[in-house]
Amino acid sequence: MKTKILKTEPEYNEACERIYTLINSTEKAIEPDSAEGEEMELLSLLVEKYEQEHYPIEAPNPIEAIKFRMEQMNLKQADVAPLFGGKTRVSEVLHGKRSLTLKMITLLNRYLGIPLESLVIGNKEVILAPEKREKLLSITSIKEYITGHRAAML
Repeated sequence: MKTKILKTEPEYNEACERIYTLINSTEKAIEPDSAEGEEMELLSLLVEKYEQEHYPIEAPNPIEAIKFRMEQMNLKQADVAPLFGGKTRVSEVLHGKRSLTLKMITLLNRYLGIPLESLVIGNKEVILAPEKREKLLSITSIKEYITGHRAAML
């Protein structure tokens, strides 16, 4: 296989098959500095780049991220109530009746290890009013940044 930037699904599949072949070509571990090791590292980088561009993973809904982490750690609402400011408040947040505060987000990250990106970016409810968004996007540098890096925010 000729190593190059992956632009099509068949090229992506071929690279994945080559990585699989390399991994299963020997019972011993492939040495990183060997020709096979370097080929596998390069192909892995190319596959990762293709996947990031063609199969992006969206941040989860913040409430789902919290519930998932609670399940992983076998926690009940009463266990995490101090992070929310009480039993009533945790119930309101987990049922979508109250938004997360900055303090809650910080504590959830610190004590449960929930990534900030999952607690902040995943919140699709936080948007600008259309007139404010248009005013903001009239600024060239902001518009270029948003359209180039964060099209989902529009």
